[in-house]
Amino acid sequence: MGPGNGETGAEVADDAIVAGQIILGLKTLRDHLGCSLHEALDVYVARYEVLRRERPADFTKSHEEYWANFYS
Repeated sequence: MGPGNGETGAEVADDAIVAGQIILGLKTLRDHLGCSLHEALDVYVARYEVLRRERPADFTKSHEEYWANFYS
């Protein structure tokens, strides 16, 4: 997270998010941000939405397929 760039630190999990590695992404966020699992999930979902808008071609699964079988 660079100074003044408006990032939250969530970009550390971008590779995992794009790859659909939800558990790894959550762990990465928890370790990096020092937050609870619930907070990490909130950050993950927010970053997922940003990446879906900014880099749609990087995702190989539809939104429905991405979240299939993930229950929180």
